[in-house]
Amino acid sequence: MIKIYGSPKSSSGRCFWTLEEVGQTYEAKPINFKEKEHKSKAYLKINPNGKVPSLTDGDYTIWESMAINMYLAEAYKPELIGEDAKERGHVYQWSIWAITDLQTPLIDIFIQLVFVPDEKKSMETIEKAQAKIPALLNTVERALDNSKYLAGEKFTLADLNTLSVISVCDLIKYDLSSYKNIISWKSVISERPAFKKYMQLCEQ
Repeated sequence: MIKIYGSPKSSSGRCFWTLEEVGQTYEAKPINFKEKEHKSKAYLKINPNGKVPSLTDGDYTIWESMAINMYLAEAYKPELIGEDAKERGHVYQWSIWAITDLQTPLIDIFIQLVFVPDEKKSMETIEKAQAKIPALLNTVERALDNSKYLAGEKFTLADLNTLSVISVCDLIKYDLSSYKNIISWKSVISERPAFKKYMQLCEQ
């Protein structure tokens, strides 16, 4: 039995979505951060970093959301990571870029807006992060000029992983209306049954 540690509303969300895409039965294991469950001896044996997500599949353990998603796809639905080396290369490219380049300014803003008390919020941090976002989103927008999906004409983890990061824009109320290709791409993906199931999990 696959077990996923974390919440669909956290950075674990992209892993819940991938689990729905690959169609495997799994058990969700919430981690109570207020009770310091992430620092318990039992959990640190699963993830020595004391973070989520983590996943166990029988006696196999893996952590880090992008790595978890690559594992799930390769183990249970390989077409999600591409049909050949070139397609897989683009899946890796977009996934790594999304979490290293695109996610950084979005999360910088999210932290300031959600977790930092009003009297300590740094407008300088927010403004610097906001200045970086248009060029990053334009990278996605241009890639979708002549392609339905990021790695070609089929949905792959390139789309799932990248959209999971772009979705932070909704949380920080960043206006995407000028990015017509991204809006269309998001709309198509939002109709996927696995995505709808993932969104239902977030609402519970």
